[in-house]
Order: sequence, then structure tokens, then C-alpha cells
Amino acid sequence: MAFGDLLDQVGGTGRFQIVHVTLLSIPVLMMASHNLLQNFVAAVPPHYCSAHSNVSQSQLSPEEILQITVPLDHKGNPHRCQRYTAPQWHLLDKNGSSYFGQQWDAEDAELQGCADGWSYNMTEMSSTIISDWDLVCDMRSLKQMGQTVYMGGVLVGAIVFGGLADRYGRRILVLISNLLMAVSGTGVAFSTSFSMYCLFRFGCGMALSGVGLNTFSLIVEWIPTRVRTLMGTLTGYCYTVGQLILAVIAYFLRDWRWLTLAVSLPFYVFFLIAWWFHESARWLALNNKPDIAVKNLQSVAKFNGHKEEGEKINIKTLQESMKKELSSAQGSYTVLDLFRTPHMRVMTLSLSAVWLSTSFAYYGLAMDLQKFGVDIYLIQVIFGAVDIPAKIAITICMSFIGRRPSQCGALIIAGITILINLLVPLDKQTVRTCLAVVGKGCLAASFNCCYLYSGELYPTIIRQTGMGWVSMMARVGAMVAPMVLLTGDYIAWLPGLIYGGAPIISGLAGVFLPETLGVPLPDTVQDVEERGSGIRSKPSPKETVILQDTQANLLKQAA
Repeated sequence: MAFGDLLDQVGGTGRFQIVHVTLLSIPVLMMASHNLLQNFVAAVPPHYCSAHSNVSQSQLSPEEILQITVPLDHKGNPHRCQRYTAPQWHLLDKNGSSYFGQQWDAEDAELQGCADGWSYNMTEMSSTIISDWDLVCDMRSLKQMGQTVYMGGVLVGAIVFGGLADRYGRRILVLISNLLMAVSGTGVAFSTSFSMYCLFRFGCGMALSGVGLNTFSLIVEWIPTRVRTLMGTLTGYCYTVGQLILAVIAYFLRDWRWLTLAVSLPFYVFFLIAWWFHESARWLALNNKPDIAVKNLQSVAKFNGHKEEGEKINIKTLQESMKKELSSAQGSYTVLDLFRTPHMRVMTLSLSAVWLSTSFAYYGLAMDLQKFGVDIYLIQVIFGAVDIPAKIAITICMSFIGRRPSQCGALIIAGITILINLLVPLDKQTVRTCLAVVGKGCLAASFNCCYLYSGELYPTIIRQTGMGWVSMMARVGAMVAPMVLLTGDYIAWLPGLIYGGAPIISGLAGVFLPETLGVPLPDTVQDVEERGSGIRSKPSPKETVILQDTQANLLKQAA
């Protein structure tokens, strides 16, 4: 008897599993809201220097004040970061000439920075962190720093909460993470300074990792193998739907503080709901708590209407069912084992490049919606919706043409579309947006492929370590992505070149990865080395089970 047989004995896919997966999946809807929240709370409104103190605003129209205060930039628009040292009263229209015909005066007049602050055009939003804390001009890099700090929290959270979950269990970490997200999100909304904002956003990033990692573990470990693909896919699409929900909430809540509260307060409810969750019986058995594992299994059986079958389960039958898992857990492996042997080293380096560039380019596109010149609420919906056909297409490609060509193709096509966008004139907004949508869809598809492909490449004894390493690489890419945008202040096309070049290079690096379609999963590092040397072995029943289990587990994680 295997552990999966115990799950069937207590009801298989019964009422408990349906309610359990549903309640665990709801918070995933809000995870996308926090990941992409800065698109709205840090939107940059049109702005220019405030007028001099000796300019009477009661006697002049806003247009006249702007005319005598702010020079034009090289595009003929009011300059965002400079004003005249003194009001240029002679620029007021007296002879029928227009302000825009007076650009030559800006070259002769003395200019200064915005000594009296900035005036913002808040027609689209009532407030953002940009307008509240004047994160413009010399301070504009702080906007990107805020997102980098958040992604740093995601990275730290993955390291901290991942290790704690293996030691203390999944359920307690889900509870802690939900509470941390609620408290940190509330702290963000009531922040009185940018430093405080970054501190609480870091907490939100940590919480997001804790919620994501342990939610998926609890889902997978309480459902039978045969329905993991279905349940996992549905759960993965919750993140996609969450991108659409964010656009709707942001459309109706134009104040950044209320928007942040709206996507954070539900986590207080999720925290209360999480008390009902059952700890993974599989984890309990592997951590010398078989008595509690049996109680949980019997509780699930009762909930599913299989009370009598549940009462037949005891510690002895549980331990018998866990023999394979216990034997697989023997031995100690570290991150260094990912690099000790030649083929493992090449594989890990190639996968690191794939994960880092996918995340890097994905967030480079998804976190800079304003540059397309399209309504950010509309483009957020489009960017979210494109994930649905993209993930379906990549799943079909992986099943018929293989993992390696699908992974490499998605990355290379994404990079090419980003590079082509550099050649499209800025006034061709529709074309630019369409190319960006295609690129973002390919990167979402690449994410979908990453999880399954990496799980099939790494051997069983070190699979979790390998997945943890490449996940860390993805978070490093997400941290670096916002900072690359700052290079556009010096060379306008440089960010696009970097965002487009990285996926192409990693797509070429993916050629060095072995194909895994229809190939049995490796159990040991030696299996990987033999596979790389061209040695093939006939798949055993155990390998077939592991293959099905891992595919179902990893396919659920949709970027």
C-alpha cells in the first residue's frame, strides 16, 4: 500500500479535498495583486515645477502660470524638472504669439530645479506614492528601488519560510504568512514615509513567498495523484485571474492607500480560515508524528463520509505506506551537489540562465505599463488575459514537440518581439502594445514550462534543492529588472535591448539541456550523468509513478 492508497481510502477527491483546495486557492487570487501592485500605487502622474511664491494664482489661469514658470523640453512639452529662476512675465501672450512659439526664450533664461516642489495632474488617480513623496526628477530612481525591495522580500521569504516549513510544517507557515501579509499590507497603506513604505513592502514580499510555497504544498499533499494535474492547473490559473481582478479594483480605487488596503485586508480573513486547514499527513509521518497524521486522516475520512474506512487506519498501516518516501529521504545533499559533476553542472547553469532571464524580462515588461501610452487599466487586463492562451499553447507544445524546443522557442520569440519593439516609432502605440503582449505571453509560457522541465531534469534525491536554487535565480532576476529601467535615462533604447537580449541568450543556453519528453525521471545524480553520456535504461514502474507525480505537481505553478 502506498500513501496515495490511504488518500483513496479516506475519500480520494471528496468534499474535504474540494473545500480544502478552494479555500487554499482564494488567496492566490490576491498574490498577483501584490506582485503587480506598484503599477498603480507608483504610477507617475504628469508633473511640473510649482510656481514661484510671488506669482498670484488668483489673477492668472493655470495655463498662464505654466507659461511664465516652466520652459519646454526637447519634445515641446512643459519640462518636468526645471523652471525659470524668475517668472518670465514677458512670455504672456500680448501680440497673439503662442507659448510654444517662445521656446527660444528658455535657452536664454536662467533655469533652476523645482525649489518650491511640484504640481501634479491627478486626473487619472487621486494619489500615488510618487505624488505624496515627490519621487520624481532626482528622486525618480526610488520608484524602482521600491519594487526591488519588495522582490528582495520575496527572495528572503522563500529562503526563510521554505526552510521553516520543512521543519515546523505547512499549516503553521500558512497561518503566519497570511497574518504577515495582512499586517504588512496595512502598514504599507498607513506609511508616512518612503522608508516605512519599503519596510512594509519587504514584509509583504516575504509573506507572499510563505503563502505561495506552503499553499501549493498543502494542495498537492492532500489530493490523489490522478487529479493533481487538474487541480494544479486550476490553481495556477488563479494567479492569472488575479491579474484581472487587480485591474478592476484599481479602476475603482484611485487612491493608492485604499487600493493597498483593499488587496491586504482579505488576508485577515484568510488567516482565520487557515485555522481550519489540516496539516499534511505526509509531512507529519515523515517528521515522526504518525499519531497526529492518523488523526488528520481519520478527520478527513469523516468529512468525506468514509468514517468507517478512516477508523481502519492506524500508525502501523501509515508507516507501511510511507516506506518509499522514507527510503528516498535517506542521505544528505546540499546545493553544492548541483555543481559537483559535469552534466549536473551544465544543467544547473543552463536552468539558472533560463529562470533568471524569464523572470527578469517578465517583470521588466509587466512592471512598466505606462511606457506604452495606453490606459494602464486596460493594458493590465490585456497583459493578464494573454496568459490564458499562452499557457494552453505551451502545454500542447510540450506534449507534442518536447520540453526543450518549447522552452527555447518561448524565450527566443519573447526576446525577438521585445527587440522588434525598439524599432517601432513611439507614435505607433497599437503596434508597440501588441508586440509587448506577445512577448509577455511568451514569457508567461516560459514560466509554465520552467517548472515542469526543471522538475523532470533534476534527480529525485536532490529535486527540491534544485527547484529551490532555480527559484532563487528567478527572484534575483525579478529584483534586478526594475533597476534596469533606470538605464533608459542615459540611453533610451538600452532597457529594451537588455530585456530582449537576455531571453534570447538564455534560450540558446537551453539547447544544452537534455530532452525529457517520454524519458523516465532520474532518481540519482548518477542517473543524470548516465543520461548525459547517452546511456539509457528502461523505465521502471517506480520511475513511471515519480514521473506522473512530478509532472502533476509542477505543472500547476503558472508563473
